[in-house]
Amino acid sequence: MTRSKYSARKCICDGITFDSRKEAQRYRELKLLQRTGAVSDLQLQVRFTLLPAQYEQSGSVYVRGPRKGQPKPGRCIEQSVVYIADFVYTENGKKIAEDAKGMRTRDYIIKRKLFRYFFGRDYEFREV
Repeated sequence: MTRSKYSARKCICDGITFDSRKEAQRYRELKLLQRTGAVSDLQLQVRFTLLPAQYEQSGSVYVRGPRKGQPKPGRCIEQSVVYIADFVYTENGKKIAEDAKGMRTRDYIIKRKLFRYFFGRDYEFREV
């Protein structure tokens, strides 16, 4: 069996595969909190687009179909930057985005900063 880069082992809980035991344990805790009413609207693996994909200008338009007359996007020059929160839930009327982290990578730190910049008004960010 091969080891992951940061020695995290996948774990299955309630038929859901989690990337680490820490994440699965936090899921169990949040489910218990949801049953008691302390949190609500628990969601898993919620995607937040931090920067949209960038396309070349193509100059052509659609000639048929539902987009008829609209400009066609050119080829993609830059992929979108997406942050995927492990858990999103509501606690005391506040929306919380939470990440169960064992290792803070450079990519994660940059995405966390971008998330706080773009979504900080709507979501409180927590790292467990």
